Amino acid sequence: MVGPYRGLFGTPGVKGFVLAGFVGRAPMSMLGIGVILLVNAVTGSYATAGAVAATVSVAFAVAAPLSGRLVDRFGQSRVLVPFILLHAASITALMLCAHGRTPQWALYAAGVASGATGLSLGSMVRARWSHVLDDPSRLHTAFSFESVADELIFVGGPAFVTALTTGVNAYAGLIATIVLAVSGTLVFACLRGTEPPVVRHQRSGGSPIAIPGVALLSAVFLAMGAVFGSIDIITVAFADEHGNKAAAGLLLASIAAGSMISGLWFGSRHWKISLRSRFVRGLSLFAAGFTPVLLMDDIRAMALALFLAGLSISPTLITGFSLVERMVPAGQLTEGMAWISTSIGLGVAVGAWAGGRLTDAYGASNAYGFSYACALLAVAVGLGGSALARVRQRAG
Repeated sequence: MVGPYRGLFGTPGVKGFVLAGFVGRAPMSMLGIGVILLVNAVTGSYATAGAVAATVSVAFAVAAPLSGRLVDRFGQSRVLVPFILLHAASITALMLCAHGRTPQWALYAAGVASGATGLSLGSMVRARWSHVLDDPSRLHTAFSFESVADELIFVGGPAFVTALTTGVNAYAGLIATIVLAVSGTLVFACLRGTEPPVVRHQRSGGSPIAIPGVALLSAVFLAMGAVFGSIDIITVAFADEHGNKAAAGLLLASIAAGSMISGLWFGSRHWKISLRSRFVRGLSLFAAGFTPVLLMDDIRAMALALFLAGLSISPTLITGFSLVERMVPAGQLTEGMAWISTSIGLGVAVGAWAGGRLTDAYGASNAYGFSYACALLAVAVGLGGSALARVRQRAG
């Protein structure tokens, strides 16, 4: 499986932006869990913790296409620096509000600021790959590599932030989030050699969300995001109910590990079937893979079930980003991909809020039913509108 990936890194400048992008977006798997654990430690409520985490995700979802449009218009480096500094200040404010036991509205306000100043760095990394590669088959492999990198982040991130929060103190996870986000993003912004140029003559084409295929993908990933957001908070509660809250990070790492392994395999293969067919098949497996999660009542068995559920995630995300890359004009690529991140982020917000409420009301094991229902919804929307996902098949 490793062979096809070796040729990606011979292009000058690639190693630098890949490494910096990896470090800079590592906090995407840490922020939500860090907020949930901190707020739960302060308030004792999973519902409040989920609501604050949802606020962060909603703010990010609303702001991501706008920041993506700014990047397409002014360039990555000019937008990244002020945004990441504001992001760090906002997370710091959230921690201070928690420490000072301020009214809940202050936590929500800090959550809004934290989310609104977050950046879809993964979209910018993929935009750089699209700029430096012109071979569709190599671009497929590059996007697969980035999805594997995302999943590697989701393997290590939750476990890392959970260990810091439960083993050091409630604030340590978010402090680590700030350090990684600022250092990685600033280095990424300084790497100007691979930065995509601004394509000004295409800015009059309207928003990429007006493209029917992009709208369909956004709806599908909204439902998938609700699965991810609810799984996060429900799994923390599941581990807590079974007397081992620290195991939550390892449980969440299990689902990401399954996705990482399947993504590595998926990207190493040369596919002859269309992107649309790959997307539809991935979605079908996505819902089927989550069925065993409903039946588990043991931490070890749940770890295995979550691993199996994760196997279909990366292939579906990889194909979704590849479809967007073919649908959206070059001058709007960052914004187009940001709509996918926005949809996932908004879904995560809904999932975190609903997952917290349902967990408090019915317990973690029963709350997993919501995650499964959202997976079925993603499949229904994707299959029903699959004709909109057809794109012209290119060589490779």
